[in-house]
Amino acid sequence: MWRNQSVVTEFILLGFGELHHLQIFLFLIFLVIYIFTMAANLLTILLVVADQHLHTPMYFFLGNLSCLEIFYSSTILPRILASLFTGDKTISVEGCITQLYFFAFLVSTECYLLSVMSYDRYLAICKPLQYATVMNGRLCIQLALGSWFNSTVFTSIFLGMVLKIQFCGHNEIDHFYCDSLPLVKLSCTHISLVKHVTVILSFIFTFPPFLLTLTSYVYIIAAILKIQSITGRQKAFSTCSSHLSVVSIFYGALIIVYLLPKTESMRDLNKIFSVLYTILPPMANPVIYSLRNKDVKEALKKVASKVLERQCVNQTFKSRRSLSFYK
Repeated sequence: MWRNQSVVTEFILLGFGELHHLQIFLFLIFLVIYIFTMAANLLTILLVVADQHLHTPMYFFLGNLSCLEIFYSSTILPRILASLFTGDKTISVEGCITQLYFFAFLVSTECYLLSVMSYDRYLAICKPLQYATVMNGRLCIQLALGSWFNSTVFTSIFLGMVLKIQFCGHNEIDHFYCDSLPLVKLSCTHISLVKHVTVILSFIFTFPPFLLTLTSYVYIIAAILKIQSITGRQKAFSTCSSHLSVVSIFYGALIIVYLLPKTESMRDLNKIFSVLYTILPPMANPVIYSLRNKDVKEALKKVASKVLERQCVNQTFKSRRSLSFYK
């Protein structure tokens, strides 16, 4: 059946093909998002490293998450920007598989990191007396490394399966990046088997961290509701509300994209929700954590005041040198 079909060497990412008249507008929007995402996450990492008050488990994991978001955005957005700017929608098979590999690796890692952060919040709220003992520096490093390592295992298995796929015939991917299911549809060998294995692997490596996150927040909410004072309840909820917002956006969009029926009417809606978990979270996460967190605000003020102080000193020194020169 497939012998007369030519072997595919490149794919065409249709992206936002129906919106030709908005191409420049979309390019500018995504460019601003990318610049802001990189700047906000780099700033978060610098604050966590520079300020001693942020050397706690929660901010250690936040630094890991910000580092991940930088790579995550760089996997998706530069290719979208290049396509919108040049109009070239082609991508080589190797480039597509590489993008898919890093995308799957980073999504899986984010699932694990979010579950680790929810476990950290669970210990802080439900077991505050044991928190400092249990969540020590060694465990924090082990949990962070475990998140990255588990994702490496998953994506290595997944990559080995994808590399065995042969592509021939159609080469159009109706998406703005190389996602697993649209790519598998273009396979001309064992399509149903590959599709089922992809779904099973994704379930095995993303459902456990989702279940841990969900369980942690069930206990957290139950513990908060037991607090008698309204002030205490608000204070407890404020420590985990930022993380809960991030988790809700990420998993909500992820579930909608991969569990809703893949019908023609849902095609464009799936693209919109794909934006919600591929492009917006890396930008929104540092904003949500920073704007709603007093510690980060204080650290930012300290860094800003130090920078301004140094500039004033340098300016004064330059002024004195220039005056001494004229004398």
